[in-house]
Amino acid sequence: MENWYYADAERQRQGPLSAEELAQRFHQGRLRLDTLVWRDGMAEWQPLRDFTAELALHQAPAETFYTPAEPAAAATTAGGTAPAFGESSGDAAGSASPYAPPSAALTSDEAFYAGGEVVYAGFWKRVAAYMIDAMVIGIATQIVQLVVMGVFFGLSASSMSNPETMFASGTGILFVLALYVVPLAMNAAYYAAFHASSKQATLGKMAVGIKVVRTDGTRISLARGVGRFFGTILSSLTIGIGFLMAAFTERKQGLHDMICDTLVVDKWAYTAHPEWQKRELGTVTVVILAIFGVLILLFGAIMVFAMIGIASSMR
Repeated sequence: MENWYYADAERQRQGPLSAEELAQRFHQGRLRLDTLVWRDGMAEWQPLRDFTAELALHQAPAETFYTPAEPAAAATTAGGTAPAFGESSGDAAGSASPYAPPSAALTSDEAFYAGGEVVYAGFWKRVAAYMIDAMVIGIATQIVQLVVMGVFFGLSASSMSNPETMFASGTGILFVLALYVVPLAMNAAYYAAFHASSKQATLGKMAVGIKVVRTDGTRISLARGVGRFFGTILSSLTIGIGFLMAAFTERKQGLHDMICDTLVVDKWAYTAHPEWQKRELGTVTVVILAIFGVLILLFGAIMVFAMIGIASSMR
């Protein structure tokens, strides 16, 4: 008989149980399809839904009686204390006992799970995330550029009287390159590192609740993250059409997503809790779009008044 274990709401190991007992607890409503379970031979904990057919969970029992959960003392070992995950109960000889805790570690709620419904990130969620990221990385690059300019002009103080010779020198050429290369490198590093991280999202995407994945739902590599960043430059060169494609394509992919085989999805897609995904914009997205919308209107009003002032002064 195979011994099964499951993780309760406090992420504590419960068991061992037979397959029939495990199925009975599911039918009693004490376990859910996303409850993590384990048995001998499994490399890691998996959601109960993966064993629906094996445990015949889709077949309702003839009678279902609810019985209270066992008291904590019932789960204790002979020594009187319940073993924790990853701890051995007894000596080396006792570690082979079916009552010893499994060695596999519990995975987090955000661990990768294939299958399930996938909610793709819509165009406006991506716009809000980009606005946050642009502000964050923009401030960082401005600070670095100011430092570079300060160092350059400090080193070139003696030649500042002749700008032509100042920028024609090797130091001047390096300065001009640094002004363009450093921000580009910082942007590439920011987007690639965050997209390839365990969160699979930049700060803006984390705030909005979305992430970047491969088309099969797995995490992208750092190299693919760099390639995706430069792909966004290509989307920009198409007068923004590459970005607008995310509003009309079937899986909400921009041009850079299609080139790099990536998707932007809800943060709970491809996890043990796909039911936690949200289709609505969300509070953060609405607030960010409203703030930047007001700023754009103010900028437009200022430009209009400026042009009116210039036109009146030329009369």
